[in-house]
Amino acid sequence: MASNGYNTPGLGSGRHRYESESDVGPTVNSLARLCSKDEDERAASLEELSQGVLACLGSDRLISKQTLLNLLRLSRSCPLQEVRGRATELLHTAQEQGVEVPRALASGPSAFIPAKEMLKEVPDQDILIESFLSVGRVDHITMVMAMHPAYLSCFLRTQHALLEMDGPLPRHWRHYIAVMAAARHHCSYLVQQHSAGFLDAGGEESWLSGLKHAPTKLRSLQTLNKLLAHRPWLITLQHIQELVCPGAEHRWSLAELIHAVILMAHAHSLCSFGWGCGLNPEPNHIGGYTFQLPSPSHLPRSPHSPHSPAHEDGRQELGDGAMEVEVLMQRMVELQQQEEECTQEEMVTRFERERSESIPTTVVREAPPDLVLGLVEEPEFRYEDFAPKGEQSPPTMRAQDYSWEDHGFSLVNRLLPDMGQLLDEKFQVVSNMTYHRMAMHEGVDTHTLRKALWNYIHCLYGIRYDDYDYGSVNVLLERSLKVFVKTMACHPEQTTARVYHAFWRHFRHSEKVHANLIVMEARLQAALLYTLRAITHYMR
Repeated sequence: MASNGYNTPGLGSGRHRYESESDVGPTVNSLARLCSKDEDERAASLEELSQGVLACLGSDRLISKQTLLNLLRLSRSCPLQEVRGRATELLHTAQEQGVEVPRALASGPSAFIPAKEMLKEVPDQDILIESFLSVGRVDHITMVMAMHPAYLSCFLRTQHALLEMDGPLPRHWRHYIAVMAAARHHCSYLVQQHSAGFLDAGGEESWLSGLKHAPTKLRSLQTLNKLLAHRPWLITLQHIQELVCPGAEHRWSLAELIHAVILMAHAHSLCSFGWGCGLNPEPNHIGGYTFQLPSPSHLPRSPHSPHSPAHEDGRQELGDGAMEVEVLMQRMVELQQQEEECTQEEMVTRFERERSESIPTTVVREAPPDLVLGLVEEPEFRYEDFAPKGEQSPPTMRAQDYSWEDHGFSLVNRLLPDMGQLLDEKFQVVSNMTYHRMAMHEGVDTHTLRKALWNYIHCLYGIRYDDYDYGSVNVLLERSLKVFVKTMACHPEQTTARVYHAFWRHFRHSEKVHANLIVMEARLQAALLYTLRAITHYMR
């Protein structure tokens, strides 16, 4: 079973009647068996967990901090009512008997989306129950993605295959590669998630204190990790040769390398999603809990995630938001009815105009947080516009010359069986997913808007579709949306509540999350295409 995230190192400290190192004996097995699909076994394990905690309270034995954090997490996020209720009761009982119990600092999974609104927009709790029973947890990523169950299902299948199924890389290496990738975007959330998975898989704790403690073979991925995260168009045949050539020190096989590349690109794009949705730390993450009682002055406020710049003033006045929806609706209809045909030269000109447009994103060059400090080499290396003014830009990648459908899919499937199929399903679902509605309107065909979003991301990464009119991007994506999309795709750690709330002001949060999913998957595919093209050149 995958890590429940319960082994995250460095989880703060309490002060009274709990032990920070050892764990209560019965609870470890009980927690694992809580995920059983057999109701009787779940009930028995819940009873065992309860008796173990109550036995400690009735004796001189101490309840471990880890057990208290496990209970906090279950009380906040377990979709099974009986488990959630029992965990809440046990924490309450412990508190009544003088144990200092932790409390979550955030009111929900997202600092941008109110918890009550998220509950309203999650159509089906069954997928959360299925996730808990199969993965052992329902984390904040899953809760937000549950607004779109069809997508969440294929996301979880792909992630499970990447991290847990048979493959060329050992399980603890997979999590460590994800840690390295998440650190590039200063994403403490994913660093903590995968650090827990790494330790759960038997990884050596010293590796997490800095890259210098990891094996040389893993460290050799750093250049590729850096380019994949920030400027994938710079990846060349030479980068692949350095890792896989027979004479290379600590050589990677092609199967190992493709597995590592997909893991890194997956983690980079998931950082975009996490920052773009303002994910709060998990209740058992550093920054996600406290053992201190709330002070009266803090009670009315909803705490924001310390890993997110979401403390800025959030939602702006709606103003003419309703008018923006009507204008967008009209533009979509006009584009669908448009019969004008452009010359190829005009299509290229429109692409270049879109690619070189100046979209201001606030880039603050902050040092990485302490949690990721030792896990990032060259932290100053970031995304730069594909075509900076006055500089020679790299050649555009024409989708017709190297595409996922015609080239990338088969290469991935050949080197990592079934992974191409899983990724393709995810790309297809997110591109075609529609509820035929937009803001307050029903029965809407949103195909042109979804395609404009996808192609705009690829445009930012220098990928051009010969048969697409990039004039549509300017017509459909208003400036505040472009600012959000570019920030989330290229500088995700700079995403703020203000940037999130500034676009699509009359849209549902689930519609904004849908946009985030499109950005995440388009970014993932763009990064993969450049790397897969380099691998294809190496194999010729």
